[in-house]
Amino acid sequence: MSLDSITRTIDESVGGFFEPIATWLGGVVFYAVDINGAEVPLIVAWLVIAGLVFSGWFGLIQFRKFGLALRVVRGKYDEKGAAGEVSHFQALTAAVSGTVGLGNIAGVAVAVSIGGAGATFWMIVCGLLGMATKFVEVTLGVKYREVHADGTVSGGPMHYLPKGLAERFGAGGAKLGKVLAVLASAMILFFGLFGGNLFQVNQSYAQLTAVTGGEDGLMGSSGGALLFGIVIAALVGVVLLGGIRSIASVTSRLVPAMAAVYVAACLVVITVNITAVPAAFERIVSEAFNPQGVAGGILGALIVGFKRAAFSNEAGLGSAPIAHSAAKTRHPASEGLVALLEPFIDTVIVCTMTALTIVIANPESWGEARAGESIGGVTITSDAFATVLPWFPYILTVAVLLFAFSTVLTWGYYGLKAWTYLFGRSRASELTFKALYTVFAVAGSLLTLQTLIDLADAVLFTLAVINIIGLYLLAPVVKRELSSFLQFVRARDRGADTGAGDAEPETGEDAMTPTR
Repeated sequence: MSLDSITRTIDESVGGFFEPIATWLGGVVFYAVDINGAEVPLIVAWLVIAGLVFSGWFGLIQFRKFGLALRVVRGKYDEKGAAGEVSHFQALTAAVSGTVGLGNIAGVAVAVSIGGAGATFWMIVCGLLGMATKFVEVTLGVKYREVHADGTVSGGPMHYLPKGLAERFGAGGAKLGKVLAVLASAMILFFGLFGGNLFQVNQSYAQLTAVTGGEDGLMGSSGGALLFGIVIAALVGVVLLGGIRSIASVTSRLVPAMAAVYVAACLVVITVNITAVPAAFERIVSEAFNPQGVAGGILGALIVGFKRAAFSNEAGLGSAPIAHSAAKTRHPASEGLVALLEPFIDTVIVCTMTALTIVIANPESWGEARAGESIGGVTITSDAFATVLPWFPYILTVAVLLFAFSTVLTWGYYGLKAWTYLFGRSRASELTFKALYTVFAVAGSLLTLQTLIDLADAVLFTLAVINIIGLYLLAPVVKRELSSFLQFVRARDRGADTGAGDAEPETGEDAMTPTR
């Protein structure tokens, strides 16, 4: 029996078993209501409403404190001797690497195909709202993280939900929080294996195959797929063994580099078509409120834009606080401010640059997609670049590989923290997960397992429901942490001795908060 027939049999067997589950849960999580011809997914509305509420609750903090966030990420308010494993900048790049990926390249093209150029405007709006949600969840992630005796850190919804709810609501909150923490861990682990790992490897392999001759090319055989999977798995395994410090070391170099290359390519296309830029912006704004040929009119464009942004920057899903919790700080709100830059980078910059490039280049494939033909998102983006850079598909392949690799790394860390919360932090437990994760990376180049990937998406967005309820209940805690940090900032700016290096960091498995 050949390798191809084995993988085909596995795909069909797994798909047949899980398809009813994936269909049912997807129908529940992504349930949509029809409003004036536009399908409105309730989970997207849930995420957007959270962004609106937190933007109002914290007085549009994403705008008022944007400059402060930049100063924090540059290290101006670093505290000597603070608990944590990585710098503010490294924590940010590690988290961004988990969100910036194929969705920014292919997903945006799909959004402007379905929702028109106006979807870009609503993507930006949703990204700006998501900045407030990200601030809240990451502040809580640092506030209730565990700093272990060896100096390593664990954080995320599996920590701040039980600890925060217990602190605010006593025994009843503790019981509810424990249940939610287990569910959150299981959801993050499941998505990490299938969405954050297998899917990323699968799609990057597909792109590599496409530019090397397709199924008849160098990488088209099952042997080529296996080799690709083994190479990716080996690289991922080596980095994962080094923990968050190793991951942050890689992503702090990889993320800025790959983002710079991608944005530079966008700017080349935009510069060559510089005379078309004013008309493109005018089209984006006008079609946001008066879309052409979009089902559901303005509401249709709005929903498509919001959906793309919400799925891309993951604000409110509870994943990013895991990476940000490792930041060296005594003031949780300091990392919360750093985290609000994440949706700005992911959605307002990268997603918008992709959309603007497509609108300005106006490739033939985009027009065909707008007319209703089924054309892949990566194809549209690639064609847009090819109007100026005929060799760009090869650069795009490199970008896809780098985006995918960094995403696999970050979700490996997220998955590890979920795994150790469920099964303990012993060395054997951690090595078991890392071995399992690398095996899934190999499988990603051989198997599609689309049903499990669809199920993983539904599971992750189920977490958003649980997580955001917790954010609402714990928002007063975030308010106090912000006030504490702003007081620290004012004292530091005056040149006062803030005593940053006097306290010893709190450690231990049951540490409720970092020292501040």
